[in-house]
Amino acid sequence: MTSKERVKASLDHKDSDKVPVDFGGTAVTGMHASCVEALRKHYGLKQEPVKLYEPYQCLGWIEDDLAEAIGVDVSEVSGERTMFGTKKSGWKEWKTPWGQLVLVGSDFETMVDEKGDTLSFPQGDRSVAPSARLPSGGYFFDAINRQPPLPMDEADLKLEDNLEEFAPISDVDIAYIKTRAEAVFRSGKASVGNFGGTGLGDIALVPAMNLKAPKGIRDVTEWYVSTVARSDLVHSIFQKEVDIALENLKRINASFGDKIDVIFICGTDFGTQDSTFCSPDTFNELYRPYYRKVNDWVHANTPWKTFKHSCGSIPNFIPLFIEAGFDIINPVQASAKGMDPAWLKKEFGKDIVFWGGGVNTQATLPFGTPEQVRAEVLERLRIFSPGGGFVFDAIHNVQALTPTANIVAMLDAVKEFNGKR
Repeated sequence: MTSKERVKASLDHKDSDKVPVDFGGTAVTGMHASCVEALRKHYGLKQEPVKLYEPYQCLGWIEDDLAEAIGVDVSEVSGERTMFGTKKSGWKEWKTPWGQLVLVGSDFETMVDEKGDTLSFPQGDRSVAPSARLPSGGYFFDAINRQPPLPMDEADLKLEDNLEEFAPISDVDIAYIKTRAEAVFRSGKASVGNFGGTGLGDIALVPAMNLKAPKGIRDVTEWYVSTVARSDLVHSIFQKEVDIALENLKRINASFGDKIDVIFICGTDFGTQDSTFCSPDTFNELYRPYYRKVNDWVHANTPWKTFKHSCGSIPNFIPLFIEAGFDIINPVQASAKGMDPAWLKKEFGKDIVFWGGGVNTQATLPFGTPEQVRAEVLERLRIFSPGGGFVFDAIHNVQALTPTANIVAMLDAVKEFNGKR
C-alpha cells in the first residue's frame, strides 16, 4: 500500500498493511527543531540547518529524507504564513537562544530585551510592538498580551474587532496552497490541509500574534470570561467566522479539493489534566452548532475527513465531538483523567479515529528509558491498531530536550510492530 492508501484505510476504520505514522503533518503532531536536527544526525542524513516552519512552537520541518527514514505517511498542506504572520519562504539563517542554527522565513524578525528574552514581531515589522516572547532559557515562544483597553460600556464592543484576521482567501494564497497540495499528492503521502478560519476560539490564535495592532478581546483570560459573560457576542463572532470559512473552503475545494485527505478544523482545547474548561452543556450550546455546520458542509461536498484537536481529560466530550461530525480526535492524551486507551478504543473506536496517543510526551518519552518507551509504544499499538481507526503519533509535539535515544526507541518500536503485521 502507498502511504495515502494506508492512511485512508485507517480513516475508514479498516486494517491496512501497516499502522500509518504522522510526524509533522500538523502543528500539533510535530517535533521541536532541536529533535529534528538530532534525528538527522542519528540517521546519518545531510547536515544542514532545520527549517523552523512553525516558529511559535519552534517546530522543525521534517524533510523528505528524514520522513523516509522514520516512516512518515502524512504531510501538511497549508498557507505561506506562520502564526506570526511571517513567510515560510525565502529562508535565512537564525541562531536560536539555545545555540542551534536554523532557517527562518525571510521576514522573520527578533530582538533580545534587557532580560535576555527573545521577542518576535508580527509580520516581521520591528516598528510595532512584539507579539511573542521566548523566555531566556526557554525553547518556544509565548504570546504577549496586547489587548487594548476594553470599552466601559459592553455595548460598545465591536464584532468586527475579533474578525480582523478572517477574510476571503486571495487568489495568491489559493495558488500557493494548491502548489503544495499537488506536491504532496505526487509524493504518495496523505495530506492534511490546514486552511485556517475555523478555529472557533482556539486559544493559541486569540492573541492574534500575526496582527500588528489587534483589536477586540485578545487576552486569554478575558476570552474565557467572554464565553460566559458575553456569549451573545461570541456566538456572533463564531457565526461570521464560519460563514467566511465556508466560502473559502468552497473555493479551495473547487481548485484542488481532490488532493486533500484530511482537514484540520480546530485546535480549541476542552480538557485539562483532570477536568474540562467548560461543561458539556456549554459545548452543545456555544460550540457544537458551528462545528456541525462546518463538518456537515465538508462531508456533503468533499471526501475529506475532519480533524479535531483537544488536549486533556475529555472522555465526556468525545461523544459530543462525534455528534458534532468530527472524524478524528487528537492527541488522545492517555495520561489525563478518564482517558484509558483500552476503554477509549472499546467505547469509541468504531466512530472516531484516534490520531496520536502513541507515547506520553510529558513523562515516558522525555524521562523514561528507551526500554520503557518501547514497551509503552507497543502497548498503545496493540490497543489502538485493530480494525484501523488509528494513526500513530506521540501525544502532541515532541518537545525539546527529549533524549534522542528515546525518540529512536519510539520510532523503532513502530517499525517493529509494523514488521510483524
